[in-house]
Amino acid sequence: MGSSKGARATPEFVEGPPGRFRVLNEVDLRRGADFVLYWMTAHRRPNWNHALDYAAALARELNLPLLILEGLRSDYKHASRRHHSFILDGMASNARAFEGTAVHYAPFLETKEREGSGLLEALALQAACVVADEHPGFFYPKMLATAAARCPAQLIAVDSCGLLPLHVSERRFQRAFDLRRYIQRELPKHFSSLPAAEPDLRGLSELDPSHVSALERTSSTRAALEENRAELLARLPIDQEVLETEKRGGHEAARTLLEEFLHDGLDHYGGDRNHPDSGATSGLSPYLHYGHLSAYEVFAGVTSRASWGPDKLSERADGRREGWWGLSAGAEAFLDQLITWRELGLQRTCKLGRVERFDDLPNWAKQTLAEHRDDERPHLYALDDFDGARTHDELWNAAQRQLRSEGTIHNYLRMLWGKKILHWSESPEEAFRIMLHLNDKYALDGRDPNSMSGILWVLGLHDRAWGPERPVFGKVRYMTSDSTRRKLRLKAYLERWSDTPELPWD
Repeated sequence: MGSSKGARATPEFVEGPPGRFRVLNEVDLRRGADFVLYWMTAHRRPNWNHALDYAAALARELNLPLLILEGLRSDYKHASRRHHSFILDGMASNARAFEGTAVHYAPFLETKEREGSGLLEALALQAACVVADEHPGFFYPKMLATAAARCPAQLIAVDSCGLLPLHVSERRFQRAFDLRRYIQRELPKHFSSLPAAEPDLRGLSELDPSHVSALERTSSTRAALEENRAELLARLPIDQEVLETEKRGGHEAARTLLEEFLHDGLDHYGGDRNHPDSGATSGLSPYLHYGHLSAYEVFAGVTSRASWGPDKLSERADGRREGWWGLSAGAEAFLDQLITWRELGLQRTCKLGRVERFDDLPNWAKQTLAEHRDDERPHLYALDDFDGARTHDELWNAAQRQLRSEGTIHNYLRMLWGKKILHWSESPEEAFRIMLHLNDKYALDGRDPNSMSGILWVLGLHDRAWGPERPVFGKVRYMTSDSTRRKLRLKAYLERWSDTPELPWD
């Protein structure tokens, strides 16, 4: 079987994705049940999804309907119109995807806090088992642990996060180089166990919802997905000031953006991705974060475009970025971000068993930042100054305005954005809190392990000591707006974001 080390085995008559599932409680599979329940929480998509594939296979083998519950709480940290609207786009997209299939898709939106309490347990009472998404970030581990303690049905967690299974290694990788070398040795073993591009939903029994009384609690949500979005959001107990962006969520929007990037941006990614005006970045991070897009689908898009096969891989496994894949420079640079850097965050957060903290920085970084704690700052700003983009630096303000308005910052400028918060805050701990708050509040990929790794990278995580030693930074990598201006083409970017009118909540 493919269960993770130390986990109970899942039913032997259905093979699960190798190394990607765990049984989280001591409840046996219920054979005389009404359906198999897939609790969709982190992998919010109808394709390229190990959890959905496994739930459908179980339902088919047991000759039971498949019920999918996708909920949206109102009490998560930084719940706002922005995050909610993007997730609701995904729920509407999923409703369209499952329409006309035997799957019964049940979206549930909380219109008041804790309205969804007890819903999972009520549905699980009639389920043969509950298949759930495993994800190491945000509140997912705690939520799964709580569910495991309360669920009256067998609870199976399935990992569909990245190309490497979360539990493939016990090692906590400290550097991208170390994980890249491990990937070059181990990843080819997993090419044969990718999820299905489209799930096999044939042969499933159809569910009669009238036989599941708890589904009455979800009946209003499907209609709500068709409502005027602004009016719906205005009624919810969430932050009404962080407004939705022009970006639409959901797997359909994600696929469109992916196709555009593969056609227009990938070939230029290697040389132009650091320039905000180049159009060479993918913009896929929010969709990967919310689970609307799978890293597997992105990988398949990149490699199929080049008619690539595993036979093109280099035989070496030395951790170098270039040359291993046997692809173009742009494709190799992009896959390094998608796989090495993204999964570095996933693997690290999984091994920590919690969201990362300031104290998780490497010792050299904590020591050098402590040694320079009392250094004079050239400027000192409070959270409100940073939030409102009210600093002396035109380029930093432009990046913050982009974050507030679009829910994202161009990748290179995001690094500068963090470095200057460190430079202008009263302590490195305060800088960490400010970065975390602003990122999670405004960024559409906030609260993600990869996003968290990026914030801690500003403070030395996954990096090395640099010289010469500088005030405030010590040996932590140093960046300036002046050097960024010299390196990057910024004219159009600054024209767009330096003179942005005051935002509605200012």
